[in-house]
Amino acid sequence: MRNDNPTSSHSSRPWLQRLGGFLVDASTPRLVQEMRREAGPTFQAMVRDLNTPMTPAFEREVARTLNRAGSEDLIPAETLMPSMMERFGLVADDLGAEERTHFGELQIVCNRCPVAGRCWKALRADAGWEKCRGFCPNAQAFEQKAQPAMP
Repeated sequence: MRNDNPTSSHSSRPWLQRLGGFLVDASTPRLVQEMRREAGPTFQAMVRDLNTPMTPAFEREVARTLNRAGSEDLIPAETLMPSMMERFGLVADDLGAEERTHFGELQIVCNRCPVAGRCWKALRADAGWEKCRGFCPNAQAFEQKAQPAMP
């Protein structure tokens, strides 16, 4: 027996779930911007901790925000670069005193990265160096330094 009653709870659930998902997705950009404005330090702490749990829609919007020029919510060289270096089998201590100037240049490149949001999402997803090398502007330098250690 078919139930064509549009008010039955069984037939309306998928519609309500889609509507709920749409409303959440539609309000997420505003939520992120309000959090940035009203709870800046809390928002920055969330963004700077790569393990903070987030819904996919919230994470996607944060990544878009981080890609915008002038975002002060994240300092890529402090949060992203150490984690990215780990992907390539490196830590800052692997760079000797003679390489400190070069390390500073890598930090500048990282802080000016046009895809910081993409990097942030990839590192949160625990992406490996193979994936990261496709977008990281410092990948070649990391690979060269890690060459003896990389498989």
